Amino acid sequence: MTVRTYLDFEKPVAELEAKVEELRALSSRGEGVAIGEELTRLEIKAQKALADLYLALTPWQKTQVARHQQRPHFGDYLAGLITDFSPLAGDRAFADDEAIVGGVGRFRGRSVCVIGQEKGADTEARIRHNFGMARPEGYRKAVRLIDLADRFDLPVISLVDTAGAFPGVDAEERGQAEAIARSTEACLALGAPNVAVVIGEGGSGGAVAIATCNRVLMLEHSIYTVASPEASASILWRDAARRQDAAQNMKITAQDLLGFGIIDGIIPEPSGGAHRDPGAVIASTGDAIAAALEGFRGMSPDEVRAARADKFLAMGRKL
Repeated sequence: MTVRTYLDFEKPVAELEAKVEELRALSSRGEGVAIGEELTRLEIKAQKALADLYLALTPWQKTQVARHQQRPHFGDYLAGLITDFSPLAGDRAFADDEAIVGGVGRFRGRSVCVIGQEKGADTEARIRHNFGMARPEGYRKAVRLIDLADRFDLPVISLVDTAGAFPGVDAEERGQAEAIARSTEACLALGAPNVAVVIGEGGSGGAVAIATCNRVLMLEHSIYTVASPEASASILWRDAARRQDAAQNMKITAQDLLGFGIIDGIIPEPSGGAHRDPGAVIASTGDAIAAALEGFRGMSPDEVRAARADKFLAMGRKL
């Protein structure tokens, strides 16, 4: 059984759920006469406290939820939604970057191309996947996949979860900005429909490189931003401690971005975030992707490209 990890602001809920677990342990041993009634009362109280808390999360709290270490990662969605998956490795120029994972498979009976950032679920995996922060070869691998999808008319599903592209010297030496631009260009030129879902963090150009899609969706407690709240606070106020102020002012939540027309839809999460019920969230994400792709059925490649271009050109016109 996985031990649940609580965020700082969830302390009141953690205390209630700890009492619930204590009473369950006593009840299983048959101790106490009125334990059943008290257990039911506490369970209801804990569920209400969690629901009330998650109805009023601040942008910074949503950032913490989006980064929760037990939140479902790309690999979980891949396992839950894609069958017959065949990964593609390498950029045919330098190396394979495991921060971006991609390949072809079948989504609900339909052949698709899948691309996503993998952060890793434990220390070893996080190091191997570089915490989901791709180097240029990762984006060049994405371009290979998108070109393949274009050739065979495969819809592309992008699952976004990155703090941003890797900012190291080696990445800059190998053309990080150019690789991101080429990947964004490939997304725009694709003749098949593409759908992106921000499942955790959508950070800067590292996210846009695979999220320039016909439809962009976000999980309810994910974030999508030009820079992390910490980086923005350091730039604006030279004080990373003001990350909460940055998160509040940058409008990084799914609800804000839907209002601005930056994204096209929000996928609900259970109270407490996606990590509370990964199976339900993955299933809901699959339904949302299927609905988005269905809207482009019967459209020609030129119509798909034009619809995508119109979507991005329209951003900001109502503001």
